[in-house]
Amino acid sequence: RLPEQQKTSESPLSWFRGLYLPPALHPLNKTLVKGDEWQDTDSTQEKRRAFLQDFCKKYNSRKKLQTHLVHLVSRIYVEDRHKVLYCEVPKAGCSNWKRVLMVLQGLAASANNISHDDVHYGKHLRRLDSYDLKGIYTRLNTYTKFIFVRDPMERLVSAFRDKFEHPNSYYHPVFGKAIIKKYRHNADEEASKTGSGVKFKEFIQYLLDSHRPVGMDIHWEQVSKLCYPCLISYDFIGKFETLEEDANYFLQLVGAPANLKFPKFKDRHSSDERTSAEVVRQYLKELSKEERQLTYDFYHLDYLMFNYTSP
Repeated sequence: RLPEQQKTSESPLSWFRGLYLPPALHPLNKTLVKGDEWQDTDSTQEKRRAFLQDFCKKYNSRKKLQTHLVHLVSRIYVEDRHKVLYCEVPKAGCSNWKRVLMVLQGLAASANNISHDDVHYGKHLRRLDSYDLKGIYTRLNTYTKFIFVRDPMERLVSAFRDKFEHPNSYYHPVFGKAIIKKYRHNADEEASKTGSGVKFKEFIQYLLDSHRPVGMDIHWEQVSKLCYPCLISYDFIGKFETLEEDANYFLQLVGAPANLKFPKFKDRHSSDERTSAEVVRQYLKELSKEERQLTYDFYHLDYLMFNYTSP
């Protein structure tokens, strides 16, 4: 019990500062999976779970959580019907995952009919931080928690292409103008005014700058800081590289309707070539060797915990 003075001067959320949530690996409930076709996918999934668990034991053995519980779960979406929690990682299939969650929740009949704006601005899905502390704890302890990740460099280049190589009414004036002002010498009036035309090298200079002119963004924030995989024990770890296979296996695990399959379509800029390893190589050529190394260092933890091969 807190002293009366402390009760009045602190919010209840501050009581959870310093909380340690030990990672606990629970067996996946596979009773709803039908057929033998998922054996390889299941074997891969168990290896990923065990790998992350082992990594977190080594990396996190003496670390305590130095943030509020509510902040910790702020990127997690809730689907109460099938009791699932999804931590959103932008540029790793998140738009289509939100569509699927809306179908599971009964908010739409098909994932194919949900627009990009409905997905991102419709506020149809609840986040875990919108519940009270009891609601957060109950769901963390009883729901199936899942995350989908992607090779960090591919995710980074995909985010840059999406936000800076196409017209964008938010990222150009907010991020683009600040980046061009700080990192482009003798910028012309049009670029300074609109923030359009940011070069990949300038974007990387911003990313690596400890005194960034504008803050971080979820589209290029490290997964380790978006979803806290060593503090929240995710039951299922999907990868963008095997997105369709992993996603449809997960839907079987949670008892989704048999006709619900993960959407195959590209959410936006569908005519663009997908960001592949080869596309990434072309962008990395614009950087110096030191910049490439520092960019890898920036995502070092994501490479390690999800067992991606370093570039």
